[in-house]
Amino acid sequence: MTQTKKHRIYTTSFASVYPLYVAKAERKGRKKSEVDVIICWLTGYSQHTLEGQLKKQTDFETFFSEAPQLNPARALIKGVICGVRIEDIQEPTMREIRYLDKLVDELAKGKTMEKILRA
Repeated sequence: MTQTKKHRIYTTSFASVYPLYVAKAERKGRKKSEVDVIICWLTGYSQHTLEGQLKKQTDFETFFSEAPQLNPARALIKGVICGVRIEDIQEPTMREIRYLDKLVDELAKGKTMEKILRA
């Protein structure tokens, strides 16, 4: 039986990457609060529970597996991130991570929150 090795992002703490998301947005004139809105929209976390996950140093895999309500509209997120088409990613946790990456990219590129949140 062969065991596939998990990508290291799964065991990386979400709190260690979160400041990078915020910094990317802020470099382009966006706000931390907008990053938080995106994360909460995608995962169903409230601002309070998001902050709790950050304090606990939850890893990415746990962060997404414990998400209260993954937004069904996330399936509308299409495109390429890190050279990979999101629609082609088969592994569910990796697809969730890439959805978040794509949303933060869209924020940094100046898209309106309405378009980012697929409203």
